[in-house]
Amino acid sequence: MRLKGRIALITGASRGLGAATAVAFAKEGAHCILVARTVGGLEAVDDRIKALGNEGATLVPLDVTDGPGIDRMGGALYERFGKLDILVGNAGLLGQLSPIGHIEPAIFERVMAVNVTANWRLIRSLDPLLRQSDAGRAIFVTSGISRRVIPYWSLYATSKAALDMLVSTYAAECADSSIRVNLFNPGPTRTGMRKEAFPGENPETLPPPEAHAESLIRLALPSCTMNGEWVAGDSALAT
Repeated sequence: MRLKGRIALITGASRGLGAATAVAFAKEGAHCILVARTVGGLEAVDDRIKALGNEGATLVPLDVTDGPGIDRMGGALYERFGKLDILVGNAGLLGQLSPIGHIEPAIFERVMAVNVTANWRLIRSLDPLLRQSDAGRAIFVTSGISRRVIPYWSLYATSKAALDMLVSTYAAECADSSIRVNLFNPGPTRTGMRKEAFPGENPETLPPPEAHAESLIRLALPSCTMNGEWVAGDSALAT
């Protein structure tokens, strides 16, 4: 019960890495606030948490591109909990793998809105709550593509590179506080996004999202001293 009594908010929590993180945190005693667009997916994760004997999660059906909605959520969390101990910015979109000049403008804008702007809105709204915690922890999910140049990956790579700089700057601004902010790159993982990017790949050759639970728990612990780090999961280290 390493996270007993901690309040954790996780975006993209209805499936994949977000769902696995929520269940892992709940096993360690955290109360999880699950954010995603799909109500059915959120309820399925809540059922998994309740099956642990946990009281269940707080479900927030919300599109993370709804900035005013994020602001309202921040206010509601303050009224109910008075603080936030852990923020996991996990929601993300792959977008279009295409030559730069062929990317549809609507797709470009949507990917940037989900992968970058939404995380800025989360920081903007939830930083005051993290500062009410004795040890606020913010973790944002990035990708190795942010540090590589690969043809046709410009949109996703650009969004993650922008996220890296946004989060690294936030970490620097939190250096003299009790908040610790880090980036986590899981590497190749058995998720829907990975299947979308590599449809011919055998998913059974990849680790499941649950394989990253321990790394994410350690980044969420009050005892974590890392700040502004780009942390690679085991499967990322292998590539």
